[in-house]
Amino acid sequence: MRPDLVTLFSGTNDVVELHFDADRLARDVEQMHRTLIAGGATVLTFTLPDLTPVLPLARPLRGRIRLLNETLRRVSASTGAILADLATHPVASDPRLWSPDRLHANALGHTRIAAALAYALGLPGTDEAWAEPLPPVPPPSMIQRLAAEVRWGRRFFLPWAWQQLLGSSSGDGLRPKRPDLEPV
Repeated sequence: MRPDLVTLFSGTNDVVELHFDADRLARDVEQMHRTLIAGGATVLTFTLPDLTPVLPLARPLRGRIRLLNETLRRVSASTGAILADLATHPVASDPRLWSPDRLHANALGHTRIAAALAYALGLPGTDEAWAEPLPPVPPPSMIQRLAAEVRWGRRFFLPWAWQQLLGSSSGDGLRPKRPDLEPV
């Protein structure tokens, strides 16, 4: 299809796997960047913000996320890919930008990411407003936080853990929305 612009983000699934190999991830990401750029595409990527404000259980993954981001920065600098360094902006870790599963951005989060990517590309009319913090809200009580953790664990963590034990994935058996390559 010879794309002229590719938004590529990779590594989150690697970070949550039992065994994380940052060197293999770096080789894979670099190969993808170089292949796409050699084909004439501008490659646009971004770092993963600190997930602990969104997902307290992610605290043990902080080191892996740091390695992922260092890898993305290094590979982007080496290949010439454009990097939007979301991890350096506290707003990217605001739980209000994340979906209930706490692993994917919600509509507001995707809007902020799109604005950050447009700014990184230097598109006319863009600015750093995407990085401005959201208005403050009162912090939840300890009971509200605990209840939210229990609901999240029951709805998202336990099913994920069960799938891991069974060696399956939430995407198993699903068909793609658009199985055929088509121009956009």
